[in-house]
Amino acid sequence: MATGSFSHAIAEGDGISVVAAVEDADAARAAEAQRAEALVVTANPAAVRDATSLPILWRAEIPFELASSSAADAVMLVFDGLDDEDGRLEQLHRRAVELGLDVAVEVHDEEELEQALDRVDPDIFLLVPAGKDDDESPLEVVLDLLANVPAGKLAIADLPLTTPFEVQELERAGCDAVIVHARDLSPLVGGPPPEV
Repeated sequence: MATGSFSHAIAEGDGISVVAAVEDADAARAAEAQRAEALVVTANPAAVRDATSLPILWRAEIPFELASSSAADAVMLVFDGLDDEDGRLEQLHRRAVELGLDVAVEVHDEEELEQALDRVDPDIFLLVPAGKDDDESPLEVVLDLLANVPAGKLAIADLPLTTPFEVQELERAGCDAVIVHARDLSPLVGGPPPEV
């Protein structure tokens, strides 16, 4: 695991990066073959690490020492679960960074985003349209959140269903990456890689 490899993977290059949500080694291999730039897993990443060289975000509440030793490159903190001002968010963020892990902070609204900035100033935000108003689409919620992410910070969108139109809109708005919950990434990454 290389420090900063997850953030580097989604920050480099032109356009928006695709982060594939995978559950097993076969899905990880398929995502890499389809040009995903990183992976997100909810189970232990050790199960997919041998199948791919892509950086892995472990999206689960786990001890960060386990994440570090299990081949994860990044971990996630859900602001909503850590919004009390008891120092726990700061402590967890600091511990993950000390272990060489990138940290993505999941936020659902502008208030959470502002508080996360004030409290831990994360480098990566995971923008999730949970608890949205009925008159706004998930894409609109994420675009509103994205407008409040400061320059120099990375933003990853996590929409319930990701279409090519949504990816284009996110890219136009300056989003760095999008989590895709589909086995076939080709419509979102511009088709299959060229034959060599």
